[in-house]
Amino acid sequence: MRLFERDKGDIMNFDFSDDQKMLKEQVRKFLADKCPMSVTRRVLDGDEPYAKEVWKGLVEMGLTGTAIPEEFGGLGLGALELCVIAEELGRAAAPVPFSSSIYLAAEAIKLFGTQKQKQAWLPKLASGEIVGALAVSEGTHTAHPRNIETKFAGGKVSGVKQPVTDGGAADVAIVAVNTGGSGEQTISLAIVDLKAGGISAEPVRTIDPSREHVTLAFKDAPAEILGGKQGEGWSQLSRVLDGAAVLFAFEQVGGAEAALEMARDYALERYAFGRQIGSYQAIKHKLADMYVKKELAKSNAYFGAMMLNDEGAELTEAASASRIAGSDAYVFAAQENIQTHGGIGYTWESDCQFHYRRAKLLALTIGAPIQWKEKLVSRLEAKNAA
Repeated sequence: MRLFERDKGDIMNFDFSDDQKMLKEQVRKFLADKCPMSVTRRVLDGDEPYAKEVWKGLVEMGLTGTAIPEEFGGLGLGALELCVIAEELGRAAAPVPFSSSIYLAAEAIKLFGTQKQKQAWLPKLASGEIVGALAVSEGTHTAHPRNIETKFAGGKVSGVKQPVTDGGAADVAIVAVNTGGSGEQTISLAIVDLKAGGISAEPVRTIDPSREHVTLAFKDAPAEILGGKQGEGWSQLSRVLDGAAVLFAFEQVGGAEAALEMARDYALERYAFGRQIGSYQAIKHKLADMYVKKELAKSNAYFGAMMLNDEGAELTEAASASRIAGSDAYVFAAQENIQTHGGIGYTWESDCQFHYRRAKLLALTIGAPIQWKEKLVSRLEAKNAA
């Protein structure tokens, strides 16, 4: 692994290793072949929760087990390998539950589960036998220890979570629950087998129907506390979300790059008044601005990857910066891609919509940028005050 190691000239080498680059190329080739935009369009238009043939291919490549230890059926690699996979999934706007199952559910169990919980769930998540999800939000308000009302008592969970990404397709969910007490100690994370009964799911319409969202209603659903100890859920959730923020940032970088390339290609092939529209200054400026924001997001994502891989002390700050820059870059690139295409970019037949939809969705998944800005500022203020 070469990322961020010093070379002989004592210069930081901000690059992935050859093996990681090879993995990236393999994932890109697979998704280009098996997950063109026509697949995303099919899922968006239809009733499928996700593209099962794409998911099956990712599973067969072993990608779902990338960062899961070998003793639990995974490949035993690490965060950097997940980052390169995430970037390619974002580039393809892949309609699969990879992030919910791997960045969130599997990571929560891997980091905080008991040995028994890891043995029960991680091999199934690594093999793609089951799909996982994270259920925190209980409406449009920002989740906070004071407003988590879903209860856990006597080994049962009761309450409502919405929206839950990939919740309809999931077999197991990590659910933020209130176990009583005061402050953050009221919150725990519970593992809920979604096939065990006491649970109903209703579809929730979002801007990106290629990623399924549902309302999950729990009524005395059997559950167990993640890690076996109550009151640690909020700190556990914060760590899981920090890691996911870095991985989502790589998805956003991949999506921003794809939107930029789509805009560039159209600008080179479209003529107006006898000239390529890409030769006009206004279009050049759009493309340049998209590139600058994408590169800024990429730099932040790389630093986040270093912190995540090394469990660095600045993980929260790096994750927040990655999240903010990634959201800004992808939304901007998706919007400018539509603008570059002009009127045709707004039509249903245009593929521009898929990156716009995914950019808007990812900007809200695991919390809006304003929440991450507040988190970043709070951390920096606390450091400066120390």
